[in-house]
Amino acid sequence: MGSKLYAGLSYEQVVRKYAQNVSSACMMRLQNWADAEDCFQNTFLKLYQKSPDFKNENHLKAWLLRVAINECKNCIRDNRRHLPLDSALNLPAPSSEDDADLSWALLKLEGDYREVVYLYYVEHMKVREIAEILGKNQNTVKTLLSRGREKLRKIYGGDADERV
Repeated sequence: MGSKLYAGLSYEQVVRKYAQNVSSACMMRLQNWADAEDCFQNTFLKLYQKSPDFKNENHLKAWLLRVAINECKNCIRDNRRHLPLDSALNLPAPSSEDDADLSWALLKLEGDYREVVYLYYVEHMKVREIAEILGKNQNTVKTLLSRGREKLRKIYGGDADERV
């Protein structure tokens, strides 16, 4: 039996290449490692089982993130062990030397803002791509992004655009 390729990559290569992207998206959404791990595994299981065809690696990455986010939504809807990371919310703001790590600030944002800001700044996705993945209007994504930036400014006490 031949090995299926996804945008020119083997299944193992896809998992290695996009594991961090998928696990980060799940963790940012769920804030619970056990549930994030389940959603991570379900995402790659769906890739393996469905074996969709992709135009290119951008299409593959967008598909993986869309499936991961949908898995997280299903997890939350099913009232599983969704617990906020209270301890992370009590940490002091990172110093200016630590600006590259936005995890602390992202955890303080509400769910919709966190998703949009994460996908835009960490995954470097365009507004159009984010809207498609989240099933939202592009203008809604722009509004969430704008409000998310403002909330980051308040968290950081300065201009979030300079730090993000």
